Amino acid sequence: MKSTITSLLVITLMFVSISCRKDFSTMASTGTLTFSRDTVFLDTLFTNISSSTYALKVYNKSNNDIHIPSINLGRSNSFYRLNVDGLPGNSFENIPLLAKDSLYIFIEATIDHSKVTNPIYTDSIVFDSGEKLQNVKLVTLVQDAHFIFPNDNNTETIEGKFTLDGAPRQMRTLSLNDTGDDEETPESDWHFTNTRPYVIYGYCAVPENKTLTIDPGTKLYFHENAALVVHKKASLHINGTLDAKVLIEGDRLEPEFSETPGQWDAIWLQAGSNNNQINHTLIKNASIGILCDSISETNTSPTLTIKNTEVYNSSNYGILANETVITGENLIVGNSRKASLAIKKGGSYEFNHATFANYWSGSVRRDATLQISNTDIENDTDGNPLVLEKNLVANFTNCIIDGSNNDELELDKNENDNFLFHFKNCFLKYNSTVENDLYNFSNTSFYENLILNKNIHFKNTVLNKFQIGEESEVIDQGDIINALKAPIDILGTDRTASPDIGAYQHITFETENTEEN
Repeated sequence: MKSTITSLLVITLMFVSISCRKDFSTMASTGTLTFSRDTVFLDTLFTNISSSTYALKVYNKSNNDIHIPSINLGRSNSFYRLNVDGLPGNSFENIPLLAKDSLYIFIEATIDHSKVTNPIYTDSIVFDSGEKLQNVKLVTLVQDAHFIFPNDNNTETIEGKFTLDGAPRQMRTLSLNDTGDDEETPESDWHFTNTRPYVIYGYCAVPENKTLTIDPGTKLYFHENAALVVHKKASLHINGTLDAKVLIEGDRLEPEFSETPGQWDAIWLQAGSNNNQINHTLIKNASIGILCDSISETNTSPTLTIKNTEVYNSSNYGILANETVITGENLIVGNSRKASLAIKKGGSYEFNHATFANYWSGSVRRDATLQISNTDIENDTDGNPLVLEKNLVANFTNCIIDGSNNDELELDKNENDNFLFHFKNCFLKYNSTVENDLYNFSNTSFYENLILNKNIHFKNTVLNKFQIGEESEVIDQGDIINALKAPIDILGTDRTASPDIGAYQHITFETENTEEN
């Protein structure tokens, strides 16, 4: 027993002695390092905004313990920054690397667009062995942009209605002047052009009696907790075209964030805003893609007319409509954690050739793709629940209502107000056997030429590709009279001869791998 204890003690002391040594004998690298990649692409950066951190792994595949005599950035005044095995800097000497081992180099960049001659900015990490130079290229695209910041001196805040934390957000009147002063906003600020993208921080507000016009091909990027707010008597006109869509998304441009929901808050059309128009626009990765509140004060036109537009990857709702007036055609509202379209507190709605399809996979989804209600509950000034009841008129023609749940339509009617809805030549997924007169699909007052629970054959629901293929049972099933009101689909294909249901005319999928998953 005593012998065993002595042996264990000797082994332990030897292990401690070896692990504490700092004087490993190494030889200089001979230029035989290998790397996890030969080029590190740092994705598109906005001027003076720091990048994410990217990693490069350096391998010593030899049987010898080595040291790398020097690791440097190629440019003397580089916009890149390095961290080599935990040490920050731009120049490093005699970095040890044991046999069959590896080390990490982390790379970041902050680039001033005004100080580079080429928007594609390059550099390299140079490994000098004394005998042979090795290098790994660094490449990134840097963009100049208009930056819209909240005013630090502005004490006005607005309650955050779009995120789970409910925290207040700072808001200021729209201005491209990022100095934070309160000088009158020039008229040019009410016209966004496609010459440079716009990066928006905080809640950016279009004030009363102003119209924000956004040109074809313009790109808007929203920072975390940012939103575009259209006040009462103000308007938003987004004028994308088939060949030049307007893009609205978060400002994280790395590929791993390209489909990440909830990166920014919303486009909020407040109560009393009027004549809002959105055409040929892609809206993605918000908390709520569009929040449309209340009927406009003039009530002479829809609060929102939305055409040829896609809304994807919303962490709450794709479109949330509160007692408002919306007209939509060639509209696609895809994956959302709750509903693709939620109508609350009534209002008036006309949708023609729209696709509402919700295959959210980020978490459990209990809500139906389409929710229609003429009732809502809000708290009064004392925090007591207040039931709001309103009239409803909602018409859906040539529309798809589909998703991953068994029942993708939810109707909630109060007994005191009008609840008028009609689905004509629509596809609906609904499998419940619960008896309710609102879901009596043979009642032509509510449902006409309904296609129920058939094969829709989407291209790829995970990637929000809701084109329909040749096996779809909604082909040629559209109402021709209403098809003539929207004679071409969202991609510009003529539908007047034999209209399909939804925003797309059917196509032939190129390979089996791209078909419905």
